[in-house]
Amino acid sequence: MAEERKCSNTSCGKESCEGCDKAKVDFSAPANELSHVKKVIGVVSGKGGVGKSLVTSLLAVTMSKKGYKCGILDADITGPSIPKAFGVKDRIMASKDGMLPVYSKEGIPVVSINLLLEDDTDPVVWRGPVIANTVKQFWSDVIWGDLDYLFVDMPPGTGDVPLTVFQSLPVDGIVVVASPQELVSMIVAKAVKMAEFMNIPVTGLVENMSYFRCPDNGKDYQIFGESHINEVAEKHGLPVLARIPIDPALAMACDSGNIEDFAGTCMDEAVKALEEV
Repeated sequence: MAEERKCSNTSCGKESCEGCDKAKVDFSAPANELSHVKKVIGVVSGKGGVGKSLVTSLLAVTMSKKGYKCGILDADITGPSIPKAFGVKDRIMASKDGMLPVYSKEGIPVVSINLLLEDDTDPVVWRGPVIANTVKQFWSDVIWGDLDYLFVDMPPGTGDVPLTVFQSLPVDGIVVVASPQELVSMIVAKAVKMAEFMNIPVTGLVENMSYFRCPDNGKDYQIFGESHINEVAEKHGLPVLARIPIDPALAMACDSGNIEDFAGTCMDEAVKALEEV
């Protein structure tokens, strides 16, 4: 009996499909003609609430301070938070050549669905394909200009948007964000396996809410339990790029829209890794 095999086109699902095997579907989307982006970095996680937007913001800010031109594509359509962290409120405008991003006070271009809504508290009640197509438009229709790095803040999980980003954008690497809980092992594995399945390189792991450093005695306390990030990293053969502490100053900077004023150095090693991508 001949060995059964799956079709190479993941959207097909058939055991064998000569049509798909002979002509693989190309989902890649072209960038705007006025965009010249050298590297695209996705920031992902297997679950929500671990701080992807925070990590995305810190990466863009830290690399910008080192002289790189960085931008942020907020692909979390139903839960956007990048504009809040940067304090940007202007509307995305359009020209005959495409959409124009909104710039932060330090010159970082940002595109987010919240910059298109009448009120930033208006919910986006759209089905998956519409959301995925919007993310693709944020890549193809936006005039990003000359960028060294475009960071894509993705929604949690392995659904429509991550799939669209991985298939349509020229992603050079992803950063996986996790928290200290033991559950992180399974959650990180999902994100890493999806990236491997889509042939996307994983740059490394970032642990958020890693510890709290007491200002009175200088000791570190693991508020959310013992960290398992080293075990997970070793299991998947990945480096730990950063451990972000629980820092009231960092939380205040995000809430007040002043993330660019945060002076922490927790992302320095992550930046070094991205420089080598």
